[in-house]
Amino acid sequence: MAKTQPITLALPKGRMFSSLVTLLAQSGLVIKDHERSYRPKTPDQRLELKILKPQNIPALVELGRHDLGFTGHDWVVENGGAVVDLDDLELEPVSIVAAAAEAWQPPTAGAAPLVVASEYENISRRFLEGKGWTHRFVRSYGATEVFPPEDADLIIDNSATGRTLRENGLKIIETIMTSSTRFIASERSLARSDVREFTEDLVLLMRGVRAAASRVMLEMNVANGNLGEVIRLLPAMKSPTVSQLADGSHVLKAAVPQADVPRLVPKLKKLGASDILEYPIRKVIP
Repeated sequence: MAKTQPITLALPKGRMFSSLVTLLAQSGLVIKDHERSYRPKTPDQRLELKILKPQNIPALVELGRHDLGFTGHDWVVENGGAVVDLDDLELEPVSIVAAAAEAWQPPTAGAAPLVVASEYENISRRFLEGKGWTHRFVRSYGATEVFPPEDADLIIDNSATGRTLRENGLKIIETIMTSSTRFIASERSLARSDVREFTEDLVLLMRGVRAAASRVMLEMNVANGNLGEVIRLLPAMKSPTVSQLADGSHVLKAAVPQADVPRLVPKLKKLGASDILEYPIRKVIP
């Protein structure tokens, strides 16, 4: 019997990895042995996994070396590869910014070329050419924020909060784009029915986990006379689940935004709701 062709999946090394592995586990895809090997394991026998630098993943997926991958949107844009963006996981959001020392001023006509340091050569060149600024590009290999002012006039780097830039005496000149962790594939891989089915299932489950993260389930007993008012108060996803008890009162359940709970609970109590329970939701599948 011919061996089934595996689905190859590239995972990003570095800051994206921890939050991604947590999301995948919550979605039912458990990653094991990743502390000791660049080739971790999973109980899903369809998959072969490999941990790679996120910078390399878009090109390798485009080339068909891996069917699927997780990487930052910044590296998809930087590589300019023809990959399919399957889902924005909303993990590890950053901004790609141009930054310089506090005293920096934009160049005037006839000024010497700017020295610009970045890991993002293509993003940098497009930004600088759009400004009409002549420049010399210097590739950095991490710690880009240490370059100005002695070794570069301007840097283009990713920033989550801007704190590292400020601590190094830099100011943001312009935000070029935003980025977060993306799930990507090649068109060729998606032509395989097994890959397409796997991606559709995983996207559904990951979205369900993300939707659940902002909601909680409220459960309460409600006297019959106040049921209508309580239902109108609750911002349920569609409508609350209501079950009648033997004494004519009701048990009501509703998935509500977690941020609304401090406002809702006192109002529910005033409307006669009792035995109010709040508990987390693991997934919300529309």
